[in-house]
Amino acid sequence: MSTLTERTEVASGYRAGRTLPLRVELIRQLKRRRTQVMFAILAVLPFVLVVAFAIGGEPDDRGDRITLMDTATASGANFAAVNLFVSAGFLLVIPVALFCGDTVASEASWSSLRYLLAAPVPRVRLLWSKLVVGLGLSLAAMVLLPVVALAVGSAAYGWGPLQIPTGGSLDTATAAQRLVVVVAYVFVSQLVTAGLAFWLSTKTDAPLGAVGGAVGLTIVGNVLDAVTALGDWRDFLPAHWQFAWADAVQPTPEWAGMIQGTSISVTYALVLFALAFRGFARKDIVS
Repeated sequence: MSTLTERTEVASGYRAGRTLPLRVELIRQLKRRRTQVMFAILAVLPFVLVVAFAIGGEPDDRGDRITLMDTATASGANFAAVNLFVSAGFLLVIPVALFCGDTVASEASWSSLRYLLAAPVPRVRLLWSKLVVGLGLSLAAMVLLPVVALAVGSAAYGWGPLQIPTGGSLDTATAAQRLVVVVAYVFVSQLVTAGLAFWLSTKTDAPLGAVGGAVGLTIVGNVLDAVTALGDWRDFLPAHWQFAWADAVQPTPEWAGMIQGTSISVTYALVLFALAFRGFARKDIVS
């Protein structure tokens, strides 16, 4: 009788919203080796570039055509912008795909997913916790890179204004604000990769398949954007707007490209996240 009473009391105190707290999921993910390795790679990249510039000398002079890369050693702000430029197209895709694609599929590969649901953790709650943590770690990775690059660049090249390739400069305060806008836009533009990875993570028990599939499809999008024969159809590709953030580091910023890129990315991402939640709610969990 007492056992029955204890079970009733536990059941009556059950709150679905208290299962799998974000703090617990975050700690679990931070302790994983792949998370630590990914953050370490991003933190080391600015040092690698500093060494590369030290060995190779100043960026090559291209005459009248000056790019952002040519101003990399002008200041710490320029160095941070260059780090984002060389990473946004591919390197930053990897942590997003990893953190969002490995999260559910890894539980299935460890045969622990069914035990989490038997806890009982509602399926929507489980996905929500893992998605929020995955996106949070992705954002942290994107913040880590420019912060480390700004510190390393300032130590190597001095703290100064952001030199604009087309002429002029932005004072340090304005440059810092614009870099925050750039990071925010890069994160939003990567939501499509996050959506692909998360959706695939709910469809497979192989984490590598989910991560690799998301990276592969992102590369396909970049390839299609390079096909000029597609004309205006490229405007519907998220990859077409991935470098629209360059308009934010101008004396007078242009927002049209970033607004369109944001709308495209958010739309695709919401559809993919909805597919993930809908499919997982009906999926038979056997692992």
